[in-house]
Amino acid sequence: MTEVIFSNYNFRTEERSGNRFIFDVVRKKMVALTPEEWVRQHILHYLITDKKIPKGLIAVERGIELNGLQKRFDVVVFNNQGKPKMLIECKAPEEKLNAKVFEQIARYNLSLHVDYLWVTNGENNFCSKLKNGIELLKEVPGCDDLIKAD
Repeated sequence: MTEVIFSNYNFRTEERSGNRFIFDVVRKKMVALTPEEWVRQHILHYLITDKKIPKGLIAVERGIELNGLQKRFDVVVFNNQGKPKMLIECKAPEEKLNAKVFEQIARYNLSLHVDYLWVTNGENNFCSKLKNGIELLKEVPGCDDLIKAD
């Protein structure tokens, strides 16, 4: 397992008509605060604050085409040349990270061809490097590994 220690991030939340929302610093808008979104927002703040990834190199919940079907990835980190470098699949804390989740991220990577895959439910984290086979990493790569050009 990959070790990830989240800091105390300054989240902006609000309630509207009985529903909770959280401000997404990448998409620059309030989004519904679901358990999965809570994990995604921790990941985004971790990447930006702890790993020093520029917000402009992160995409959140964008569509990709896979075998003629429209799918939506959770988070992708790009290098400074616009090439996808890391694909992140976020699940709710109560969701098990099983073979189905790993198959999902592997399928998405057929379109993106990233160097790193990260599967997380906020409590369990598996980050792998895909160069020369699959290597489970002890920690998530930082800015230098992710955004430098190949």
